[in-house]
Amino acid sequence: MFEPTAIYAPNPHRYDTMTYNRAGTSGLKLPAVSLGFWHNFGDITPFDQMKSLVFTAFDTGITHFDLANNYGPEPGQAEKNCGLLLAKYFRHHRDELVISTKAGYEMWAGPYGDLGSRKYLLASLDQSLERLGLDYVDIFYHHHPDPETPLEETMGALAQAVNSGKALYVGLSNYDGPTMEKAAAILAELHVPFIINQNKYNILDRTVEKNGLKETAFKLGKGLITFCPLAQGLLTNRYLNGIPADSRMAHDPRFLNDSALTEKLHKQVMDLNNLAAERGQTLAEMSLAWRLHDGKVTSVLTGASKPQQILDNIGALKNTHFNDEELKLIDEISAR
Repeated sequence: MFEPTAIYAPNPHRYDTMTYNRAGTSGLKLPAVSLGFWHNFGDITPFDQMKSLVFTAFDTGITHFDLANNYGPEPGQAEKNCGLLLAKYFRHHRDELVISTKAGYEMWAGPYGDLGSRKYLLASLDQSLERLGLDYVDIFYHHHPDPETPLEETMGALAQAVNSGKALYVGLSNYDGPTMEKAAAILAELHVPFIINQNKYNILDRTVEKNGLKETAFKLGKGLITFCPLAQGLLTNRYLNGIPADSRMAHDPRFLNDSALTEKLHKQVMDLNNLAAERGQTLAEMSLAWRLHDGKVTSVLTGASKPQQILDNIGALKNTHFNDEELKLIDEISAR
C-alpha cells in the first residue's frame, strides 16, 4: 500500500517579520538568519527531527539552506537528506529557496578528491546536484583557498559552474582579504557573479577583522555570511553551569569537546552574559545581533538541533543596535 502524498503547507505569513539583506551590491537577498546543515542533518539525526528544523526555518522566513559536499556525518549525507526533504516537502517552493553548497575539503580518496582543481570542483558539483536532486544550486562556493592550484584555474572552474547553468552565483569561503581581492578581479574579468564570502566570525573569533576579509568584502561590494556565530554553543547559556548531557559537547565532540571550556573562557562568557541581560537579551540573541550591528554582514549562518533554537536565533533581530559603550565592552571582553 502506498503512503499518502506528503503535504506541507507553509505559514502564509512567513515573510512578514524576517529581515532580508542584499548580498553586497548584487540583486540576491538573503534572510538575516540562515540555516546551516553542517551538523544535525547527517546519519546521527532522526529524519523527523530534520523535518521539524526545516519546517520551522521556512515557516519563519528563513529561505536560505547552506550545505557543503562533505557535511554529514558521513560526508555527503547532509546533501542526501536535504534532497529528500526538498523532494518530499518543498517541490513547489524551490523558487522561494536559496540552496548553496561548497567543495574544497576532502570528499573522496585519491588525488582528485579535494582542494581547488578544475577536475575536483566540477566533479564535486555534479555529485552534489545528484545528492540534492536539483538541476542547479543558487550559490556554489570554493570552500577554502588552495595555494597549490593557480587561482585562475579555481576561479575558471567556478565560472564553468555558472556558464553550464549548474550554479546561479559563486562564493568564496575561508579566504582572507588579499586573496579574495585577487580572486574577485579574476572572476570580474570572466563576468562571473561572485556575490558573497563565507567565513567564521563571532565575538570571540575576530579573524575576518584581522585578515582584511570583512573590510575588503565591504569595499568591493561583496556579501558576507558568517558561520559559528555562537562559537558552537559556547556563546549561549548552554555552558554557563557546566556541560549538559544533551549538548553538542557531550553528544558530538568531533569539533567541540570539554577541553574548550577553560576557566578563562568561562569568565568571558559569564561577563558577556551579564551584558546581554542588561540589554534584555539572552547571550545567544546578543551574540547574533552583534554580528549584524554595522551592516557589513549579510546573513548569520546558524545551526540548530531543536526548532526552539531557530526561534530563539530569530529573536536576535528585534534589537541589533549597540551603543558605543556596549561595543567597547564587548571588544574588551573578547580581547582578554
